[in-house]
Amino acid sequence: MQRRIVLKRLALSAALAAAGLTATVPVHAADTIKVGVLHSLSGTMAISETVLKDVTLMAIDEINAKGGVLGKKLEPVVVDPASNWPLFAEKARQLLTQDKVAVVFGCWTSVSRKSVLPVFEELNGLLFYPVQYEGEELSKNVFYTGAAPNQQAIPAVEYLMSKEGGGAKRWVLLGTDYVYPRTTNKILRAFLKSKGVADKDIDEKYTPFGHADYQTIVADIKKFAAGGKTAVVSTINGDSNVPFYKELGNQGLKATDVPVVAFSVGEEELRGVDTKPLVGHLAAWNYFMSLKNPANDAFKKQWADYAKAKKLPGADKPLTNDPMEAAYVGIHMWKQAVEKAKSTDVDKVIVAMAGQKFNAPDGFEIKMDEKNHHLWKPVFIGEVQANGQFNVVWKTKGPVRAQPWSQYIEGNDKKKDEPEKK
Repeated sequence: MQRRIVLKRLALSAALAAAGLTATVPVHAADTIKVGVLHSLSGTMAISETVLKDVTLMAIDEINAKGGVLGKKLEPVVVDPASNWPLFAEKARQLLTQDKVAVVFGCWTSVSRKSVLPVFEELNGLLFYPVQYEGEELSKNVFYTGAAPNQQAIPAVEYLMSKEGGGAKRWVLLGTDYVYPRTTNKILRAFLKSKGVADKDIDEKYTPFGHADYQTIVADIKKFAAGGKTAVVSTINGDSNVPFYKELGNQGLKATDVPVVAFSVGEEELRGVDTKPLVGHLAAWNYFMSLKNPANDAFKKQWADYAKAKKLPGADKPLTNDPMEAAYVGIHMWKQAVEKAKSTDVDKVIVAMAGQKFNAPDGFEIKMDEKNHHLWKPVFIGEVQANGQFNVVWKTKGPVRAQPWSQYIEGNDKKKDEPEKK
């Protein structure tokens, strides 16, 4: 009987193919769990997000090779929202209502996350968001596997203010013009003022997505730096980082003169840049490819093998970075939570996610906080090396608990440390 059903399905598939159509449901659909992958594969953010799609597919292959989840294979559904923020919401709704995915792994910019958030909350979907962000959010339907401000932005500025970090007195807050840079800089401005920095010693600048001409801005930074020891905090996102760093090199702005610390520049973004003039500039993350530990060695080898096997762009020089690690950790934690809940039901998985632990490539056993849907993460500050890697110059002793609501924004003391049940 079973053989006859399979043969009928195969015959139907053949007939549809002959008619130029494709069957929408695979023969073994009941044996799979669909998961959504929502990353920009084109547009200004493709430089950063494409590898997140690839590392998610790598993790899915790894999980499937070990038997899948609850005895079922994971079936990825990949969509391209094309760096178009309203399209993110459309694609999220498609994944949840048409493709019926159990979970979505995706987004990079906060504007894309803000775009999809109402969709996930309305439809009670589940999103794993793998990138550092500005905080000021806590949703029942999102797990944040990137850094909150107290796990990246604040430690980076504290380091630059310290004697060890150069003792900066003046600050250029330079970002792409959208919610993450503006909110992060609002937090940093309040933090700097709490440390006695005057408004005249803070210069805030923004450029649009895809901006490519940084000649005037870098010249302005050099002029501002003449007024005292200056550091630049960069929240530039996407492919604009390439012309910004090239212009730093063109104008000879060295780290010994004006150090730049970036929150959205990792190994992948430096791939297309001559890094020799940038040696000594900084990035603050929760993971660097250069970290030496067994978990990272395994992660790097796995990625290198996967990139080569799939003939991915850049496979000749495989690079890992912080959001890739956060994406990899997120899908594995979701798998563990599903197995604990014995179900892909969103509400059951949310409960099971509390306290999940994972031996991460950052070298620590990190955990999902029992209440606030954010990871406990270590913090590293690294200097750019001539080979495009980072040398860690400062780090925390271990994972730091995320504070989604910044203490430097008025009224946040009244915010709850766990998402409201809606």
